[in-house]
Amino acid sequence: MSPTRPRNSAATKDAIRAAARERFAADGYEKATVRAIATDAGIDPALVIRYFGNKEGLLAAAADFDLRLPDLAEVAGENAGVQLAEHFLSRWEQDETFTALLHAAVTHPVARDRLHDIFETQVAAVVTALAPDRESASARAGLIASQVLGTALCRYVLRLPPVVDMPKAELISWLGHTLQHYLTAPSAHD
Repeated sequence: MSPTRPRNSAATKDAIRAAARERFAADGYEKATVRAIATDAGIDPALVIRYFGNKEGLLAAAADFDLRLPDLAEVAGENAGVQLAEHFLSRWEQDETFTALLHAAVTHPVARDRLHDIFETQVAAVVTALAPDRESASARAGLIASQVLGTALCRYVLRLPPVVDMPKAELISWLGHTLQHYLTAPSAHD
């Protein structure tokens, strides 16, 4: 709980979103409560409802996530998968928002829809720019999402020991080669 209450609505909303991200990451959407989030933010629970309507609205606001994907057009073609893998793992380790969203997406439609939106708008654009053919870009983006989300689920949510214990550089190498294949391999239709 913060020692002093934020003094304006923008600061209060930021404090609520930050507390929600941490609580959703720690407890998952279903177990997190508005009361616990408010306590963590150092505010009255009524303010959470005032600013976000309900727990679903708070989840949508707290899950505002920019992947900040690198411009892979500048990377040598054979290194794009490794760069993408390194970027995704770094983002998960620097910001609990995506882990919270992934955790919630397993059981809650609002989180699932938000996760879909992130991958459709952010990942698909990068993949389309690199794909050898535009017809397979959507399938490639979906396969990349399956690998990236599966890795994140195992490493950061389920904490599967072999994946958690793997040094980051080794995981980047394994994941990067798979992502590279999805980015640049000839389409299955060829």
